[in-house]
Amino acid sequence: MITLSKSTRPAAARDTLVILSDVGQLRTLDLERGDRQYLIEQLNADPQLALCDVSGRLVMVHLIQEAGRSRQLETARRGGDAMVARLNAAKRTEAQLISSQDDAELTLALAEGVALGNYAFRKYKSDEKGAPTMEKLSIVAKEVSTKAVEELEDIVDATCVARDLVNEPVSFLNAVQLGAEIRTLAKSSGFKVEVMEKARIEALGMGGLLAVNKGSLDPPTFSVLEWKPKNAVNKKPIVLVGKGVVYDTGGLSLKPTPNSMDQMKCDMAGAAAVACAIALVAKQELPVHVIGLVPATDNRPGGNAYAPGDVIRMHSGLTVEVMNTDAEGRLILADALSYGERYKPELVMSIATLTGAAMRAIGTYGTVVMGTADENAFSRLEAAGETVFERTARLPFWEEYDEEIKSDIADIKNLGSDLAGAQTAGKFLARFTTHPYIHLDIAGPAFLNRKDGYRPKGGTGVGVRLFYEFIKQRAKR
Repeated sequence: MITLSKSTRPAAARDTLVILSDVGQLRTLDLERGDRQYLIEQLNADPQLALCDVSGRLVMVHLIQEAGRSRQLETARRGGDAMVARLNAAKRTEAQLISSQDDAELTLALAEGVALGNYAFRKYKSDEKGAPTMEKLSIVAKEVSTKAVEELEDIVDATCVARDLVNEPVSFLNAVQLGAEIRTLAKSSGFKVEVMEKARIEALGMGGLLAVNKGSLDPPTFSVLEWKPKNAVNKKPIVLVGKGVVYDTGGLSLKPTPNSMDQMKCDMAGAAAVACAIALVAKQELPVHVIGLVPATDNRPGGNAYAPGDVIRMHSGLTVEVMNTDAEGRLILADALSYGERYKPELVMSIATLTGAAMRAIGTYGTVVMGTADENAFSRLEAAGETVFERTARLPFWEEYDEEIKSDIADIKNLGSDLAGAQTAGKFLARFTTHPYIHLDIAGPAFLNRKDGYRPKGGTGVGVRLFYEFIKQRAKR
């Protein structure tokens, strides 16, 4: 990970990244006229990135374009990602970012693109071939405060930790180890955590989590995270619930699609988002009371695995007819949502790699959302998503979808028809909370098959920056 720092003056011989709003601002840089003209010609063709080698020193320039604010910030991030790729290709370890304009958000967005674009999961690599070389970025910008740089470094760190967790194979990250990783986050960030083991889960009557775990040799865990500052602006907490299926085979309803299990280590991306977002909120000491709930297990067809046709009694007391054991995420989330009722929250948000239907609806470009919360809550989440470019697409939540999950022999069933799969999953979850509720389905953006700008191939850490921005704005209200 790149170390970010604030600097008061540029270093003459250092590789330099520049952000400006007008090509005339190039005159403020120590460049020969020919080099400036060469950069201007490139910027006319591609404002996102111009590059010039000045006697071995790389100078790269991003020109801000007229656009909507969300797109403007995202273009700056992508410019930063392109810049760090050039620096790594040249085996550079250190660079400086010089701002020739006065918009702090845009300067920080470019730095964010550099830092997030430098990520690589290297834990199991035996050599350094292809590893990023960049280690330090100093920011020379009068409009950016030291505090803002430190906040950005925490944001990048939390996002990269989430990426690491998603990229870890189940051979390392089983449910017990996920609980241990959350404990480590708690110690370094300052929030409280309780990791419940199987006996406690049984005592709580979490039938959904226990059913999904029946085919596994490894026990489940249920983690309760809490950040409760004395100066909290909310009398009732925000509750975040993250799906922690550390590996999903589909259970006895074994996933039939070729290659569909290859990336199922990512099925705990919701849990990673919740844990790392709360760690970030705690590090920044935001005055908002937040609780995180993470039910965790793998889903396997072994042993005494739960089967289609089974009826489960959930933590809430509702009974569920199992139609398909690959619809397991909603079962463990439902128990956590029911447990969350004791907090009487102002808002509940669940996040999960839940349905292929969500990914088919909008691809990998954003997060599907739905629920029972009021328009203001959805609008604030959408605004946060536009700011960090983790965009949300709201699906209808009509009462007709409730008909899809009615069971002949139990209160509800865990699968609807082959239509509107994302909404019927959301309707199932909504039965387990009586409070304002938003469900986020991150099946599309959580794990990518190829790099997309500063979003790497593999785990992206989606949800961390979105939740943090949402909670940060709640603190301001």
